[in-house]
Amino acid sequence: MIDEPARADYPRWGHEAARHPINSMGLRLLFTWLLLAAPAHAQSLQPGMGQPIMGQPIPKLTARVTDLTGTLTAEQQSMLDDKLAAFEARKGAQIAVLVVPTTQPEEIAEYSIRVADQWKLGRQKIDDGALLIVAKNDRDLRIEVGKGLEGALTDVAAHRIISETIIPLLRQADFYGGINAGLDQMIRVIDGEQLPAPDLRWQGHSVRGVSHLVPFLFVAVLFGSVVLRSLFGRGWGAVIAGAATGAVVYFVGQAIFIAMIAGLIAFLFALISGYSGGGTWSSYPRTGGFGSGGGFTGGGGFSGGGGGFNGGGASGRW
Repeated sequence: MIDEPARADYPRWGHEAARHPINSMGLRLLFTWLLLAAPAHAQSLQPGMGQPIMGQPIPKLTARVTDLTGTLTAEQQSMLDDKLAAFEARKGAQIAVLVVPTTQPEEIAEYSIRVADQWKLGRQKIDDGALLIVAKNDRDLRIEVGKGLEGALTDVAAHRIISETIIPLLRQADFYGGINAGLDQMIRVIDGEQLPAPDLRWQGHSVRGVSHLVPFLFVAVLFGSVVLRSLFGRGWGAVIAGAATGAVVYFVGQAIFIAMIAGLIAFLFALISGYSGGGTWSSYPRTGGFGSGGGFTGGGGFSGGGGGFNGGGASGRW
């Protein structure tokens, strides 16, 4: 039984709702919208959903081996770099190594393709580049394969190199051994692919291009330094002469190490010639080793050749 007050209020409440159907409908729509919006909002807060999450920065490519964790010694990096430089000179394909602490919040495959797209390893239109990336703290690694190498360094081959060669050594904390052995396997597999012969025209191009400039640079620095000293004084004149010489050498030869050496010599020549007339230009040095990538001794002369990637390769964990 419903008591009289409740019985009296019930029809009055229903009567009020009937008199204000718009307010009732608005409340229902608002409640429905909240039910639908809540899951979507929660989903947008999850990694990989909603707005894109800022990923780890991509380091600038200055050498064939880049270690951001300090795991590899300078000697180990140099040995790996020499191996990859010799392979590139012989085969034409480019391989690079990147060791990072983590790729989070991205998966290693997502970060790796971003690196490959930015570094552009391999020759343009031949796309014969490959990247071995190790995320030390994540215990992840991946081999990213350029489009032109997918016929030889297949996904299956990359997976076998990772699981059978690299991971067993990484599990023993032998990072250099694992990376070195993995590169040996990658090189062996790529050697089985019929690739265009390496373009030898670029090898030594920097030295030859700069050597042709030696007579011009000698005359330019000899007379230019006199003019610059008279205009800006001995100190600033020498600085400008060195900077101008280095810029010209880099523009012609694209060899930053030789450009730095040439600029330094021009600076010293212009500075000393103010006292003694300068007779040391004939000792203009020739230096080897810059062509091997120079990330450790030459100031970063290595760069990608414009190769493209399609996401081929394999990943693994240890």
